[in-house]
Amino acid sequence: MSDELISLQTTVAFQEHALSELTDIITDQQKQLDRLRMEIRMLQDKFSDLEGMVDRGAMGAGTDDEKPPHY
Repeated sequence: MSDELISLQTTVAFQEHALSELTDIITDQQKQLDRLRMEIRMLQDKFSDLEGMVDRGAMGAGTDDEKPPHY
């Protein structure tokens, strides 16, 4: 009976340790996901800004049929 109890306690101790390690891994992965989401948002904002700059530049450039001012 005592050996069985020791065996069960050992098993539970290993499972608690494994669970603790998995919890730490999940926490680290969540932090990484949050950081990556923030970076994606920043890149999307930069991309939108660049699109706006290109659109404004295209509107100010005129049409392809126009002659440059030095003609």
